[in-house]
Amino acid sequence: MTPGGPVGRDGQATPHSRRLLIALFFIGVATFAQLYSPQGLLPLIAAEQEISADRAALMISAATLGLALGVIPWSYIGDAHGRKPAMVWAISLACLFGGLAVLMPGISAEFGFELALVLRLVEGFMLGGVPALAVAYLNEEVSPKIAVAAAGTYISGTSLGGLTGRIVAAPVGEQLGWKIGMLLVTVIAAICVLVFLRLAPAAQNFTPARARPGEALRSLTGNLRSPTLRVLYLQGFLTMGGFVAMYNFLGFHLTAPPFSIPLGIASFVFLAYLAGTWSSPRAGRLAARHSRKPVLLAGNLIMMVGVGLTLIPHLWVVILGTVVLTGGFFAAHAVASGWVGAAATAGRAQSASLYNLGYYGGSSLFGYLGGTALHLAGWPGTVAMVLGLAGLATVLAAVVLPKN
Repeated sequence: MTPGGPVGRDGQATPHSRRLLIALFFIGVATFAQLYSPQGLLPLIAAEQEISADRAALMISAATLGLALGVIPWSYIGDAHGRKPAMVWAISLACLFGGLAVLMPGISAEFGFELALVLRLVEGFMLGGVPALAVAYLNEEVSPKIAVAAAGTYISGTSLGGLTGRIVAAPVGEQLGWKIGMLLVTVIAAICVLVFLRLAPAAQNFTPARARPGEALRSLTGNLRSPTLRVLYLQGFLTMGGFVAMYNFLGFHLTAPPFSIPLGIASFVFLAYLAGTWSSPRAGRLAARHSRKPVLLAGNLIMMVGVGLTLIPHLWVVILGTVVLTGGFFAAHAVASGWVGAAATAGRAQSASLYNLGYYGGSSLFGYLGGTALHLAGWPGTVAMVLGLAGLATVLAAVVLPKN
């Protein structure tokens, strides 16, 4: 357990809070392994389905769009029925639809890919139950003083999940086909769900609340009135959009000249995700000890430096840039995701859901448009788009966010 790890409401470590954080770590792995398992396989999917890079990337964008659409409904389900039960139903259904999405292209030759996209959309909607509720679950069960640090540890689980999905699916997919690679990730996710089900404790500080339509709308619009929260939601939209665009099309960049690396080898660049696993809890602790704003700004700037480094046509520099951009992105994301719960002016779960709506909406939109930029201007086009997004996010944060 990381220094300054999970604590109870009185600020002291408890078995309850330790089990909670470990359980959230595993469900973070399960969620994001499934969400991003096709990413390292996109060149294989494009070749087998005879489609363009940006169309292949719809395997990611469909799921992230579904997740963006799912976070707000799941936040109300969690409010009414409990965080843990809602998360279990969400992730279990996601595993089911994830398996069906992989099988569909083999069942229907004519419309298989389109049906797979529909099922990926539904899978993403179900996955939305985890990010919609995890931070609210955490904030209710641990001390507010260190919730931001604990959120960083949860984010490290999501980054490890993203790494698992990519690093397992791509090498296996290159040898046995992309469908087998994705199915193996689904099996790993199901095992993580069982760990969550076994370890996640019953909530001690949760009170069910069934919101009427008017109350539900006010819990959303109340948060949108806050300039701080609006900018935090935009942080997720802009920086996550750029981050996913980089990872969606990095495989195409590395498998093309001047690198021409086999896909199975190129997928190991996704080990850069470990930089996010390392940086997110540390950023959370720094923000808790000092101030959120400078840590968030530093994360954005580090991300931009890493993105720029990938323009240099030397493999080790591209790898270094990927490590740097990943560490910077997850540092900023860990701070922002914890901040939206602490700064909520209406429903806390709804504030987290609005952040995730922006976060995954940006992933879906710019994860696709990064391929359009790649087609029009090559890798420099994708990099220019991402630098523009991260730069805008940084300016907004510097000007609007309070110094706390």
